[in-house]
Amino acid sequence: MLHSPFWNFLFLSLHRNRGRHIAVMLMATLVVTLLCSVMFLSSAIRQDVGHTLDLQADVVVQKIRSGKTVDLPADWAREFADIPGVSAAVPRVFGRYFHEPNGQYFTVVGIDPFDTQTAFNLQKLVDGLDIKSFLAGNNMIVGRGVRDFLNENHYTNKYEFITPFEERIEFNVFDTFPAASDLFTNDMVVMEIDRARRVLGVDSHEATDIVLMVPNELEGDSVMSKLIQQHFDLRVIQKKEIATAFDNLFNYQGGVFLLLYLTALVTFVLILYQRHSMITGSDRKQIGILRAVGWGIRDVITLKVWENAMVALSAFLVGVLVSYVYVFFLGAPGLSAVFLGSGNLPVNFSLSRGIDLGLLSLLFLFFMVPFMASVLIPVWRVAIT
Repeated sequence: MLHSPFWNFLFLSLHRNRGRHIAVMLMATLVVTLLCSVMFLSSAIRQDVGHTLDLQADVVVQKIRSGKTVDLPADWAREFADIPGVSAAVPRVFGRYFHEPNGQYFTVVGIDPFDTQTAFNLQKLVDGLDIKSFLAGNNMIVGRGVRDFLNENHYTNKYEFITPFEERIEFNVFDTFPAASDLFTNDMVVMEIDRARRVLGVDSHEATDIVLMVPNELEGDSVMSKLIQQHFDLRVIQKKEIATAFDNLFNYQGGVFLLLYLTALVTFVLILYQRHSMITGSDRKQIGILRAVGWGIRDVITLKVWENAMVALSAFLVGVLVSYVYVFFLGAPGLSAVFLGSGNLPVNFSLSRGIDLGLLSLLFLFFMVPFMASVLIPVWRVAIT
């Protein structure tokens, strides 16, 4: 039956009912765009976070007092480095510095000049960085969000921090992190570790936490137990726990949108089913004439399958294209705030562009099957009458 007259009649039918098909296509495109945008954004953020976690320390050690994280002695790093299975232990200093007039904050991070791995990663991230010149004076490397904030508030290339002891320290903007790292460095300010201690009010012999490198993942639990045996008031966080926490967060947020999508899809399918159940007299007349001139039930259903499959496929492809542009070219305005938050400096990030073909195929089936079923059941009822 799939010969030239069949295709001619198919495209004539599409043209004749173009108003109805365009309306259905617009609704279907909106439904596909909704879920595809969530799927693309969640998958891209998960991928970028995974790459970042791969570069993080294997174990993070914090000190807990009355259920709150407090500073710990920096000398503990030497003690932890002697634990079997630990290849390195480095104290870290970081915290939030609030700009009181508007309540926004910078994430201040201190760099130890003797920590060669951190210095190497920083040089790799910022092209052409002279690490010695950077650490020699009151210099800082800022994220693009901080850079825009300073420009908007007329700070140009300098910013004066006020320490908890009411001491004023002026820093020069030495460099800016590249746009590719905006997802993680947007509100970050990196400086030499002792200067970070002064800005945050951390004692010179203390650190915010201590990070450990454990080359053998199987020794992670053993290292954790030995740390807790040495100091009872420690919180030990392994990298796999952080990865699990991020997965749970993205799964929860994605699940909320999936419920919304299911509600929208079911509503759309019911409307479509009701629309085709109320087949007009001209549609009944068309099917009746086709049956009278020799078309079988299978031929009529084949015609309607192709007619509605073209509409559904066009809606799916347009929806995928629109969501791709919305997420990867426009930065998913509005939707990104759900996954990343919007309480601090605005972020214009660029995500890793990639499509999970497995999820896209599942979405295609999840959309096409209900769509075609809602159309073919009413058509089959009329065709057998």
